[in-house]
Amino acid sequence: MRLIISGGGTGGHIFPAIAIADAIKEKYPDSEILFVGAQGRMEMEKIPKAGYRIEGLWISGFQRTLTTKNILFPIKLITSLWKARKIVKAFKPDVVVGVGGYASGPTLYVANLLNIPTLIQEQNSYPGITNKLLAGKVKHICTAYEGMERFFDHQKMTHTGNPIRKSLIENTESRLRSFEHFGLNQNKKTLLLFGGSLGARSLNVAMRDSYEIIEQQKNLNVIWQVGKLYYEEFKATKTAQLDHVKVLPFIDRMDLAYRAADLAVTRAGALTISELCLVGQAAILVPSPNVAEDHQTKNAQALVNKNAAVMIADKDAKQSLAIEMITLINDDEKLHQIGHAAKALARPNATEDIVNEIINLI
Repeated sequence: MRLIISGGGTGGHIFPAIAIADAIKEKYPDSEILFVGAQGRMEMEKIPKAGYRIEGLWISGFQRTLTTKNILFPIKLITSLWKARKIVKAFKPDVVVGVGGYASGPTLYVANLLNIPTLIQEQNSYPGITNKLLAGKVKHICTAYEGMERFFDHQKMTHTGNPIRKSLIENTESRLRSFEHFGLNQNKKTLLLFGGSLGARSLNVAMRDSYEIIEQQKNLNVIWQVGKLYYEEFKATKTAQLDHVKVLPFIDRMDLAYRAADLAVTRAGALTISELCLVGQAAILVPSPNVAEDHQTKNAQALVNKNAAVMIADKDAKQSLAIEMITLINDDEKLHQIGHAAKALARPNATEDIVNEIINLI
């Protein structure tokens, strides 16, 4: 089997793509897989680290506001279509998969013109513009959320869920092991706050400014992942210096972090939400306001509607987040209800189901 996977830009696009590729290689070891991404974007580093070859297109998004960046957009698009055609014709894939992001547009557009079967995987509850544009042409669509018929043709749509990292699905580590890993007191409840690998400023500011409240919570462990961008800025704050607060630039063992946590506070990216559901984690979601179509709020609302999470607007985080998370983590009954509702939404076989849809196309 020969497969092209295209897209990227954020971890929410890249890590599901890698999960799909890994599952294909596990099931069909002789398969050939090529990634196509956008030059200068995160995928150009992450994909080779995962052991796959990637080609880059000179492509970026069209800005909705008046900016000189849009002057180059038509040139970038034409150049990317030409290079995508060259890549696809040379590689001769059996199927092309788009995971969202700038590069998937030209790649899947060309594949459709060449009558190569195509599939898109939409991670969010509100699709990005690239997937909305491609939806009418592709052969099949795999969605992470129910109710996507308002965006896509239901006849070629399958609700699969999002591909999840294997370490979470196969996690057999004990809770005691998770406490040992992070150096936590096993007799305390644990609050996990994180904003993705780069961090989230508003979450960090809310923690920094809540010193008096956090300082009083001697019965808590706090894992505060500030992100690589913000580690130097926040590690010396008064909150970070508290004995029961563990400040980290990055968490490389999220399986153990989830295992330790009684409550998570995080952004509402599609992949994060899928992970929270898989492990049945009670969570407060603070959607990022800096994403296209405000899709994180829509992701979070899909869980709130099922009583599977609590949501706080980013603009309210500084004032109300600390009080809300301390109140919730001390309410055992509500923690259990939210975690149970989240678990009911999990799709643990998502990666396998997506791979099966890819095989069906071939």
